[in-house]
Amino acid sequence: MFKYILTASFLLFMAKSPKLMAQDVNATAPVCKKIPKILEKHGHKRTDNYYWLNQPTDKEVIKYLEAENAYTDVQMKSTETLQNTLFEEMKGRIKQTDLSVPYFDNNYWYYVRYEEGKEYPIYCRKKSKLTQKEEVMLNVNELAKGKAFCNAYAAGVSDDNKILAYAIDTVGRNNFTIKFKDLTTGKILPDALEMTWGNMAWSADNQTVFYVTKDAVTLRSDKVFKHKLGENNKKSNAKDASKDELIFHEKDETFNVGVGRTKSNKYLIISSSATLANEYHFLEANKPNDKFKLFLPRERGHEYDLNHFENDFYIRTNRNALNFKLMKTPVNATEEKNWKEVLPYKADVYLEGIEIFKDFLVVSERVKGLDNIKIIDWKTLKEHNLNFGEATYSANIGNNPEFNTTKLRFGFTSMVTPSAVYEYDMKTREKVLLKQTEVVGGYNADDYVQERAYATARDGAIVPISIVYKKGLRKNADNPTLLYAYGSYGNSIDAYFSPARLSLLNRGFVFAIAHIRGGQEMGRNWYEDGKFFNKKNTFYDFIDCAEYLISQKFTRKELLFANGGSAGGLLMGAVANMRPDLFKGILAGVPFVDVVTTMLDDSIPLTTGEYDEWGNPNDINYYIYMLSYSPYDQVEKKGYPNMLVTTGLHDSQVQYFEPAKWVAKLREMKTDKNLILMKTDMEAGHGGATGRFKRLKEVAFEYAFMLKLLEK
Repeated sequence: MFKYILTASFLLFMAKSPKLMAQDVNATAPVCKKIPKILEKHGHKRTDNYYWLNQPTDKEVIKYLEAENAYTDVQMKSTETLQNTLFEEMKGRIKQTDLSVPYFDNNYWYYVRYEEGKEYPIYCRKKSKLTQKEEVMLNVNELAKGKAFCNAYAAGVSDDNKILAYAIDTVGRNNFTIKFKDLTTGKILPDALEMTWGNMAWSADNQTVFYVTKDAVTLRSDKVFKHKLGENNKKSNAKDASKDELIFHEKDETFNVGVGRTKSNKYLIISSSATLANEYHFLEANKPNDKFKLFLPRERGHEYDLNHFENDFYIRTNRNALNFKLMKTPVNATEEKNWKEVLPYKADVYLEGIEIFKDFLVVSERVKGLDNIKIIDWKTLKEHNLNFGEATYSANIGNNPEFNTTKLRFGFTSMVTPSAVYEYDMKTREKVLLKQTEVVGGYNADDYVQERAYATARDGAIVPISIVYKKGLRKNADNPTLLYAYGSYGNSIDAYFSPARLSLLNRGFVFAIAHIRGGQEMGRNWYEDGKFFNKKNTFYDFIDCAEYLISQKFTRKELLFANGGSAGGLLMGAVANMRPDLFKGILAGVPFVDVVTTMLDDSIPLTTGEYDEWGNPNDINYYIYMLSYSPYDQVEKKGYPNMLVTTGLHDSQVQYFEPAKWVAKLREMKTDKNLILMKTDMEAGHGGATGRFKRLKEVAFEYAFMLKLLEK
């Protein structure tokens, strides 16, 4: 018998489903042992009873994680049939034999395809014309054989089109080995570059590559090396760098480095970036043995990036321009005094990026929280915007490697429109659909409704919400609803289509994205108002968006779920502490929940680079503020919502022990009988399982968790 009145479509589904709530009465949650550890800073002491879980190779730690997995399996056993049903539904919507839209670069057409029943992509190309014979450059399915985890991709082809560089990680810790394949013979060359970020760039001589290595402890990308194929063929790595020449070493622990090549192919670029500053060095790609030149010295607070076209560098900069502006300078005169304005600063428009063509400049920007793509004619300076025609959506400049063309590739999607790639003629203004993701089995966008709503936050800020649901749904507070958000690092989460999500919508769910502060949906101020000492705005916005959905009769507390991952998992932990009464359940993926302890430990991967996002708790003011919202530190004796917490043993971004400690403390302190489950993927990292079908099993598991709770 149902405790709550649900939508007709949801009741119909449940009537046809097996009983979900049957549980093993002997199943009891694992009890994590306590080993008190006193953590002291600024004269303040904290006791961490579960600090000992930070030992990934300790047998007792592994035993505890496995016990949690076993408990989760028992609690979710009654949903196995449902999980399989959901998985088959989602899998059934995927066109299993599929390929991407080919793009033309250096006399070859490149594309990625998938084969029926196979998990991984196949990287291919054809010479000159698409009617030519296919060349398979990299079949990731072959690389993944016998491996529980495999993340591999084509990193770059040499200028003479003969050698492929590819990166592979078989653990999940983002430690990539870069290997090389002779595309004329199919043989793998003996060169192997280990402990890299997977980031590399070819020089124009077809023999020299520049690549980025990581610190073995902190995993910070900190060095750029030069490697010449055929030399030093013993494995090169961060520990034994003597085999290759060190080109650049970033010693500032708050910066990370990268290496790339301009669209023009004329210059190699070394980037050194922190949250609030950038610095670039450049070198002509046909002179790999020369020294890189500094473009402009770093300065805290000055963020900029580079593009190259003809005799100039184009600089997107926030110098006296919070929302950024566009400047240019001659390649032989990069000092700031030589910069000239191309696009002026606009306080109400956020400049996200540009794409340069011979006759046109394409500008990606945000206006009133929505993506806009602007086309500017270089000669006439006349401009026009693309019209997307939907209330909420995501639009982005696609892969455009050619300069001398009038054709622009761009991508588009919305809550009801499957992802599509268009080709737009900037001269004639004609638009052609090249490819749209096919939803196998049939899909009619008219069967669904999307809305752009606005919640008023407690301080008066207007927070956009993107909402989608099945047509015919009644706003009577009886609809199960899933509210998702991220809200950190300036990452904007726009409306997007998900074939898997249809399995929720078809069961009467409402799905909503809260575009909360901490992202940049509404411009740079939106980000600044959700970081440092304004971080709690992120949490308040999410809570206020949830309250809005309730006030508008989309749902009610007993039917409302929250979801977020990584920094969005921090959001989940914070709102669980602040408003545990507001949600039926919370899904927290790889959650960053032990904020203070992690940010005080600079040996933990990526910590120092985060100071400009959260603050440095070595400063007492940041320490006090971070402590006031840190989910792990703020757990207390009270009732908490049902929770599903997921993590990966090899996660290099949010270490597994953060969610493990959090779950142990929640179990210890909570006063209710709600369900808290933790699932650790013992073979994956931050991104979860690899493979397009394996990922769907994870989604099916999460959906089944929510559906299980709705029968309670």
